[in-house]
Amino acid sequence: MQWFAKITDLDVVGEASGELSQVSRHASRGVLLDDSMQVALMYMSTVDIYKLPGGGVDEDEDIEAAFIREIREETGYEAEITHVLGIVDEHKQRTGFLQRSYCYMAHALRELGFAALTESEAKLGMKAVWMPIDQALDCLEASLRVCDDYSARFMVMRDKRILEEAKRVLARCEIQGR
Repeated sequence: MQWFAKITDLDVVGEASGELSQVSRHASRGVLLDDSMQVALMYMSTVDIYKLPGGGVDEDEDIEAAFIREIREETGYEAEITHVLGIVDEHKQRTGFLQRSYCYMAHALRELGFAALTESEAKLGMKAVWMPIDQALDCLEASLRVCDDYSARFMVMRDKRILEEAKRVLARCEIQGR
């Protein structure tokens, strides 16, 4: 899998900083699309920001299986991976934390009827909302404008770059007639 984005303190807070070398956390995340090409975003009502589905990879867990699990837990949908997008690294110099996210696109197969949120996700008022890809990009951009939390800004910027990459992939597929 190839890298398509690297996010540093310079991107997030305008401070020049180096890159970290030791990965602190591996994660799997990406873009979930339904039959109408609507994107699932996770809206966190208590902080009024959006993110893509995804999260940490458990020890000994396959990264693709982790993405499918995160989709099921956060959105309540079963899904299948359709495209590999690549890797995004977040170099959080202030906290000495390097997160590596393995990013995918997936197609929603069927709704299970419930999400299985963690306690912290439930406290954030997290729920899946569906919208066209351009509206989703606008929501992530708006989240960047209102978010002043250091780590959350990394998250939103990362997810915006993932969604932009997915949009490029979808455009290439449309051109190629897939």
